[in-house]
Amino acid sequence: MRRFGQHARLKPECVEQYKQLHAASWPKVLATISECNIQNYSIFLKGRDLFAYFEYVGSDYDADMAKMAADPVTQEWWTHTKPCFEGHSHSVYYEDMEEIFHHK
Repeated sequence: MRRFGQHARLKPECVEQYKQLHAASWPKVLATISECNIQNYSIFLKGRDLFAYFEYVGSDYDADMAKMAADPVTQEWWTHTKPCFEGHSHSVYYEDMEEIFHHK
């Protein structure tokens, strides 16, 4: 299992929209996340800063992320979520963070 922490920043005018989208996440998108071997996925918000955490339990992360990116429903979901990000014009959404401590 591989743990991921990620950071992103929302545009000020999109915070409520992003919260509303995730309050009513699309079931097919959630199913695809699971099919791509991601579990325990959480997104936290402080101001405009997002912190995401998830665990990857598969054996080929790149292939699973390609599978997710190829899913038409997920692509449609992203047309709603990605414009909310401050770095949208640069195609930067969530950036991976370095894990420096873990206690089990």
